[in-house]
Amino acid sequence: MTTSPALHWIDGEWVDSGTYHDSFDPATGKVIGQYAEGSTEIAAQAIAAAKRAFDETSWKDDRQLRARVLLETADAFARSTDELVETLALENGKLKQHARFEVEMVPSKLRFAASVVRTDYGRALEVAPGVFSMVLSQARGVAGIIVPWNSPVVLLIRSLAPALAAGCTTVVKMPSQTAQTNSLVYRILSEVESLPRGVINAFTEQHSEGARLLVASPDVPCISFTGSTGVGKAISASGAEHLKRFGLELGGKTPMIVFDDADLDAAVPALVNSLVVFNGQFCMTGSRLLVQSGIAGELRRRLIAHIEALRVGPAADPASELGPVIDKPNMERIDKTVEEAIAAGAEPLVRGGPVLDGPLAAGSFYRASLLEVADNSLDIVQEETFGPVMTLQVFDTEAEAVALANDNKYGLAASIWTRDIDRPLRVARDVQAGTIWINDWAKIYDEFEEGGVKDSGLGRMNGIAVMDDFLEYKHITISPGTLPRTQPGAPAT
Repeated sequence: MTTSPALHWIDGEWVDSGTYHDSFDPATGKVIGQYAEGSTEIAAQAIAAAKRAFDETSWKDDRQLRARVLLETADAFARSTDELVETLALENGKLKQHARFEVEMVPSKLRFAASVVRTDYGRALEVAPGVFSMVLSQARGVAGIIVPWNSPVVLLIRSLAPALAAGCTTVVKMPSQTAQTNSLVYRILSEVESLPRGVINAFTEQHSEGARLLVASPDVPCISFTGSTGVGKAISASGAEHLKRFGLELGGKTPMIVFDDADLDAAVPALVNSLVVFNGQFCMTGSRLLVQSGIAGELRRRLIAHIEALRVGPAADPASELGPVIDKPNMERIDKTVEEAIAAGAEPLVRGGPVLDGPLAAGSFYRASLLEVADNSLDIVQEETFGPVMTLQVFDTEAEAVALANDNKYGLAASIWTRDIDRPLRVARDVQAGTIWINDWAKIYDEFEEGGVKDSGLGRMNGIAVMDDFLEYKHITISPGTLPRTQPGAPAT
């Protein structure tokens, strides 16, 4: 347990609110530290610092500085990888290999953002003789970043890196469930030598007063939010008063589509992995399995065996294959969802459920569930569960698979399993999702965009398109004319 509370980091200084809450280890329920709670006042202080840095420093204009800061930040995170992995695994409940997977994505995202800064050449054109036009891309101003608890390190950087690359200054609202991890992240940022004061300001908050101010403030023209669809819609409505720009990555209900000719030796381990990575608390969790009828029996048998054999345990145990969910209220919520699905007609192939006995009972452990369903309208199919729960549905044709996959309000990602050379692209064209993997799952690259359609979001993260959330485009034209000509096309005398 840490001895002093985790503080906020604003304008290059450690800031204490005087109100404290406890941080917990979800594997044991034990207190591991305290943190200072954020507030409207803390958020206002952060916004003022960010606006001052944007208005009064050269940050927004100095691309050399921004690239240098991004590279130094990447190096700082790389140096602290092991410490971040340990802290994240303890506080968030992620197995250490999954915590490492998250943390090791960070340096490359920062380095890619630095490369974008140095290679943005803009656009210019002589639109008519002696008439020149150019487009300048300029930072919008202060960017608000609201980060979820399920992957706080990488999801912070996924928004922060392009915001800094664009020239924005930032205010970050971090989740209270990972306050000790947040504090370590703030410390790493404080060690970036070239980072000007006020460019990054961050606070931790259990409630939402500070986040509400970010959304409502006219001094914060853009918001990058990762979280639930309900909250994404609510903040979009609130921010509409100031016509704020929102980048939203929201809920998901990933269909994993397995055709008769799929390689089950490759597919089954990936399907299980898609259920247990981040303990099922992942917007791209493979929560909907659609399997073609010819292979359904064999896949069902294999999945049951794999899921029943999963070893549930804490991150501290290297043999653990499924860790705890974030807290007991979420454990109870997941179990209620499964109970309601069974009552509505879902067949429990693997019931799973809370661990209520033995040494793990003090934590928030939930054994994975596999439910077979025939009714696509059930809530367990339609709504994001955000836990280690997978539904299984059987289909006969490609058209039926696509119809089932698309019969959902979410459209974040999908996975297609087949050995046919033409089928995956044919199906992928019609599946309504922002990211589609073929014979794979959860492959994300800094160079390429990710994001959702329908209720899964607005805009894109990663790639080049994410920059649009933080940039304004300014058209400048000048007409210096040309040297006089004696007649059209003749040389001047």
